[in-house]
Amino acid sequence: MIRQRFLPFSSRRRAIAAVCLVAAMPIVRAEDPKAAPPRTMVEVLAASVPSDWRPLDPETTLYLDLALGRVVIDLAPSFAPAHVANVKALAREGFFDGLSIHRAQDNYVVQWGDPDADDADKRRSMRQAKRSLPAEFDRALTPDLPFTRLPDGDVYAPDTGWSTGFPAARDGKSGRAWLTHCYGMVGAGRDNAADSGSGADLYVVIGHAPRHLDRNVTLLGRVVQGMELLATLPRGTAALGFYEKAEQRVPIHALRVASDVPVSERTPLEVLRTDTATFAALVESRRNRPEEWFKHLAGRIEVCNVPIAVRAIAPIQP
Repeated sequence: MIRQRFLPFSSRRRAIAAVCLVAAMPIVRAEDPKAAPPRTMVEVLAASVPSDWRPLDPETTLYLDLALGRVVIDLAPSFAPAHVANVKALAREGFFDGLSIHRAQDNYVVQWGDPDADDADKRRSMRQAKRSLPAEFDRALTPDLPFTRLPDGDVYAPDTGWSTGFPAARDGKSGRAWLTHCYGMVGAGRDNAADSGSGADLYVVIGHAPRHLDRNVTLLGRVVQGMELLATLPRGTAALGFYEKAEQRVPIHALRVASDVPVSERTPLEVLRTDTATFAALVESRRNRPEEWFKHLAGRIEVCNVPIAVRAIAPIQP
């Protein structure tokens, strides 16, 4: 028998207020395909204007430098401020330098950090950074949080879309919003306890979006360049894709906050804003692909299948 659970008056009032809050928030919808001839994503981006783009903020950008090249990570302090601050502190302590990528699980994640983290005698020390933090699985849904709603439904959340440039979801009834586990998203590994992660152990999604992890792990950013360096690593053969031998691990040359890197050595990039009409047009170009090759128009898309465009910009002169 299913029992109906009644909320206390104060809880019901908060729930109603949250629903009203969602209804009042500005929503950018995908453009009406009847309003203009269909365009490809290339055509949409070609017609963009400078204000459609945002340069990466050096203070919230990480460079993961490997022998293979550089991976650029855009951090999400709007959703995980404590973890972002701690990862930056770890980077500035040189915590990751000389450590390694020690896990590559097929169709799942690549993970890096200290392989001896569970051994108190061998693990790398920290100075100002914290070894554990309260979980930041989601955040309050507030009027100042931008949200571009995807017009199609979702299996895992009442609403999905994009917020501050990242794939996200929200629930008006609970008044919460969170980032979603799409390809390229970066999260903080943890143990069983929700507060056992800190960003000292990081992973990036390299396979089909594991959305069942949403609100179970703190997501703190997204790879915007260099995913091919991580997604093509040899797969680990031990359980969960860990490398069985130390020599199989991929050494990390350095992990740096971009603002700490000399201007001449930075990777200047800008990302398409997700709160613009141009991005709405891009979403529509992926929902109904106008290219001649496509013979059946899907008419819908899920949040992890919409790419967020990134492009190089002229280097800033020191």
